[in-house]
Amino acid sequence: MIAFAPRSQKSGMPVARQRAMVDFLRAMVLRPADGFERFHVIFLDQARAYLGDAPLGEGGARSLSVRMREVFGKALSVDAKGIIIAHNHPSGECRPSQRDIDATSRLNTIAKAVDIELLDHLIITHDAVYSMRAGGKL
Repeated sequence: MIAFAPRSQKSGMPVARQRAMVDFLRAMVLRPADGFERFHVIFLDQARAYLGDAPLGEGGARSLSVRMREVFGKALSVDAKGIIIAHNHPSGECRPSQRDIDATSRLNTIAKAVDIELLDHLIITHDAVYSMRAGGKL
């Protein structure tokens, strides 16, 4: 299940670029395949050009702790205007949990307060990707 639009009206990101980004994020959050949840952020400038990325959280098989201060501190330090976040579900279940939906809402609220756009929150498994934006949760 990949919930992408051919071209997002909000981000204007072409499908090929989306796929490259997903491949990169999949490599970051699924490596190594040890059953742990991982959280990764990509930082983008005003033109949606890559500024950098960072792993900013790791948790157990069913939970993940991410400090908002770290996410937005790093984003502000590179003068990011947009961020894309991703985390994996080691269970292989690609649907967002209520906890994922709540965290996305909280991240979006904080992002708006510091003038950064949360472009998407992706849930990644070996076989699928769920986009919170395309799924109407962002």
